Amino acid sequence: MIVWLASFPRSGNTFFRIALHRLYGVPTYVVYDVDGVAAQIGADLMDARDRPGTFDQMRDADEVYFVKTHRRRDDPVIAAEDRAVCLVRDGRDCVVSWARLWTAQYAGETDYEDRFTEEARTIITRTTGGTGGWGQNVLSWHHSASPAPIWVRFEDLIADPLAAVKQAIGEAAPDLNPAENARIPAFDELHGDQPGFFRAGTTGTHRTELPPDLHDLFWDQPDNATAMRLYGYR
Repeated sequence: MIVWLASFPRSGNTFFRIALHRLYGVPTYVVYDVDGVAAQIGADLMDARDRPGTFDQMRDADEVYFVKTHRRRDDPVIAAEDRAVCLVRDGRDCVVSWARLWTAQYAGETDYEDRFTEEARTIITRTTGGTGGWGQNVLSWHHSASPAPIWVRFEDLIADPLAAVKQAIGEAAPDLNPAENARIPAFDELHGDQPGFFRAGTTGTHRTELPPDLHDLFWDQPDNATAMRLYGYR
């Protein structure tokens, strides 16, 4: 059985994978041919592994395979009957975090903020590719039929990862039993080891980092406005 760990980039997917591995002792996989995050921060943190077979073979197996994806729900490899845990974060914070990650190599240069702003603009207005825009991505999973996705809010995951992961996996894969006394690293600890990747782990970064015209541009995207209101982000 496949359980998708789905999200728009920078919504807490990697932190969820780490907590999932620590709590249940399971490996994790990605929909992509290369796990870029594992290559950057190390595979051991989330026991990232190469897929053991085709998606159909994994789907038909008795074992549960947790597979990360940033793609929309209509991706061809995702079957209608697949279960999913979906992580959602304020789209404006996702934009800031993703743009900062992409432009980190230019930090310290005189035009760094201009590069960040243009990258953020590109992320906000994108409508193509497997990921699509933030609102497109979230709504594609929101409109899933049966089985309905299990939603995990970024705020809840950061505040109490143990409870958030237990609740989600209890619904998605109830036959799995969490380990007693499992230790999940605090976000601050991960930031200390990998500050370039685990950036802030907070909410509201858009308030000080996203220029006003990009706030307006974000809300001008109809899918963004719809998804933000659906999940209580104002």
